[in-house]
Amino acid sequence: MRPHAYRRCGRRCSALLAGAGLAALVLASAAGAAAPEANEWPVWRGPDGTGISAETGWRADWSAEPPKTLWKVKVGQGFSAVSVAGGRLYTMGNTEGTDTVWCLNPDSGEVIWKHSYPCKPHDHPGPRCTPTVDGDVVYTLSNRGDLFCLEAATGKVKWEVKVPQAFGAEPPQWGFACSPLVLGKMLVLDVGPTVALDKATGKEIWKSGSDKAGYGSPYAFQMGGETLIATFPEFGPRVVKAADGKELGRVRWKTAWGVNAVTPIVEGNTMFISSGYNVGAALFEVSANGLKALWKNKNMRNHANNCVLWKGYLYGFDGQVNEGRLTCIEYKTGEKKWSEGSLKAGGLMMVDGKLVLMASSGECAVVEASPDACKILGRTKILEGTCWTQPVLVGGRIYCRNHPGDLVCLDVRAK
Repeated sequence: MRPHAYRRCGRRCSALLAGAGLAALVLASAAGAAAPEANEWPVWRGPDGTGISAETGWRADWSAEPPKTLWKVKVGQGFSAVSVAGGRLYTMGNTEGTDTVWCLNPDSGEVIWKHSYPCKPHDHPGPRCTPTVDGDVVYTLSNRGDLFCLEAATGKVKWEVKVPQAFGAEPPQWGFACSPLVLGKMLVLDVGPTVALDKATGKEIWKSGSDKAGYGSPYAFQMGGETLIATFPEFGPRVVKAADGKELGRVRWKTAWGVNAVTPIVEGNTMFISSGYNVGAALFEVSANGLKALWKNKNMRNHANNCVLWKGYLYGFDGQVNEGRLTCIEYKTGEKKWSEGSLKAGGLMMVDGKLVLMASSGECAVVEASPDACKILGRTKILEGTCWTQPVLVGGRIYCRNHPGDLVCLDVRAK
């Protein structure tokens, strides 16, 4: 997800949202799982964690004919986006104090299996995690800290861990929002401390830090022949070594209510983070000496969802959910290029050089990704209610949801 939290102007609103021997395990894969098949989106922000899809051949111009709804189902309250892999779609929701992990047919919305467990609701109830698919298993995390490893084909529980009890990690005000990261033979969580588990058993490999949790997810990257992990807990951006969890650097970054809610974006040896509540964004240089700020300003204030970085420019929602404007800034300088007020803050991804977004108004839209101007190629109203979750386009279909739990599949296959 990743909508994570919502509070503004003092009004109470809501949220969302071991050693050298391990080096060989983590260097094998900074993205986590094996290379996905065509038309798959198996994890939060896609196969490489950037929010960018390599899919082509879909219909982006809706001016003459808006996309048709193929199906619509109820999955329960929450902000969990979808993952699609192996011919199955996975998402999560909560109904009357019970969480459900859903496995659906992506073509029809029919239920293949579901796994349910008690999970006490709270302000804006429901899961924030997007399921992580890794081959024949899927990992999920509830906002209360119920971590499951399930068989992807059947939903059978392979193992489970109660995160607060196991790692002394206190849920933040609006619940855990981390989507687990598969990294070689490890499963990595950002739950305040950064935790690495044996993905086959759930047993702890290392735990690093003692921060309070933010609402983002970890991101793995390579630098100088070493695998590093970037996180964004309540304290601020942090980078650790994947081999043993040793901290490389951190920076204090204070956001109201501790709502640091995005997954860091890394390009080369630089890292971008942003937060709402009029805090802003910054670009850091990552080195063996830690994190050094290259620029900081208020041109991009991501409240609950990530930007995407495309050809040197960042595209995202600047401002609070329901209010923030679609905005483009330059990555290296932070200079604002344009801002569009008719599409208010929800979630977005990038496909074939175009932004696919879900606005808080319930409109799904396609926008050309260019720093020159905001060119809207198509928009269509599909949902009512709170719409803050990232849409996912895969296999010529766009999957969108609202907080009440309506999951919609739009057909954008080329004719």
